Amino acid sequence: MTEPAPLTDRRILRIAVPIVLANLSVPILGAVDTGVVGQLGEAAPIGAVGLGAIILASIYWIFGFLRMGTTGLVAQAVGARDLAESGAILTRGIMIGLAAGVVMVAAQAAIMGAAFRIAPASAEVEGLARAYLSIRIWGAPATIALYAINGWLIATERTRGVLVLQLWMNGLNIALDLWFVLGLGWGVKGVAIATLISEVSALALGLWLCRAAFSGAQWRDWPRVFERARLKRMWTVNSDIMFRTIALQAAMTGFLFVSAGFGDVELAANQVLWQFLMIAAYALDGFAFAAEALVGQAVGAGSVAAMRRASLRASIWGLGAASLMAAGFWLAGPAVIDLMALDAGVRATAREFLPFVVALSILGLGAYMLDGIFIGATGTREMRNTVILAVAIYGLIIWWAVPIWGNQALWTALIVLNLLRGVFLGLLYPRLERRISVSPLQASSGAV
Repeated sequence: MTEPAPLTDRRILRIAVPIVLANLSVPILGAVDTGVVGQLGEAAPIGAVGLGAIILASIYWIFGFLRMGTTGLVAQAVGARDLAESGAILTRGIMIGLAAGVVMVAAQAAIMGAAFRIAPASAEVEGLARAYLSIRIWGAPATIALYAINGWLIATERTRGVLVLQLWMNGLNIALDLWFVLGLGWGVKGVAIATLISEVSALALGLWLCRAAFSGAQWRDWPRVFERARLKRMWTVNSDIMFRTIALQAAMTGFLFVSAGFGDVELAANQVLWQFLMIAAYALDGFAFAAEALVGQAVGAGSVAAMRRASLRASIWGLGAASLMAAGFWLAGPAVIDLMALDAGVRATAREFLPFVVALSILGLGAYMLDGIFIGATGTREMRNTVILAVAIYGLIIWWAVPIWGNQALWTALIVLNLLRGVFLGLLYPRLERRISVSPLQASSGAV
């Protein structure tokens, strides 16, 4: 394994910018899916595709632990110059992803039954959504395995590969959408088949992009791959991140559910503003991912100084990006709101709460960057515990304040949630450095 490049701003941007560009293609695909089925001239297909996509996205989001855990562990192996372990981690991750996907396929009836009990729809929409899901579910093994592949690519600083994967998968999906739905008239099933083909082909492309991991025999060193201590460590890291992700997803879902209780106008305004937050998240992901890779490599090399430099430099770039977005939201936000909503009440309400989004763009930076730092150091126990505590406080604020102050209290609670995530991890950061200075292996295990 070659010596890592010096830590420079150019190196950080080389990792971060492809991630930002890759993320930008995600909402474009959603818009095309909606637009294509919208050409059928009926409301039910649009609702069915949207509902089915949300059901799968909610499940897949939980499996984000596989991407994050793989990035942290592989980055540390890269820093320690342990080529064999980096290949073995990828093999373990792909196997976990494939196995989880097979379980989803086997449990599809239960998944759909539970989903439609939680989110009931009309008989027509539910029937179409079931048809959509019954096709797309077969892509679950490929989709979840891709999390591990993306994690390996990020950890080894091959983020251009992540961009290529995303552009290929979404580009092929869009082309097949147009052909299957508008050309062949396959309707909702055509959208599902297009997505399934793109996901499976992306797995094949991803394996090729990771060919460096398969260049030797390390990826199939089965005694190492199935070594109990390494499997236990991977399970600990991934399970911590999974519980952290579930807690965060509950908080985000709760925000939208509480919004629904305010009435149609405030719900719609919050939905519009939520898109601003998603843009901020996509942009800051690039710099958080850079921190994951660079901090993980520093931990693997046992260098506290390198870890500190990587954390600081990546966070400075993150602050610059967050500041630009905050300024953009403040200056262009009202015009964008007017483009996204025609209703005067929705426009006025969204403008009223736009300052909360501007504030979150800056105040949420600590949570994003420290997540990346702790993922790189696999300080996952701290991530799990601090998120659960922050979400509990967020829930208490909503329970106590929303009945009194309404939507203002809800947005304030969201700001507090993100602030607390950053503050809690910031307070624990010095302890992470102390652990690394004592023993890199102990630090990477997440021990306290």
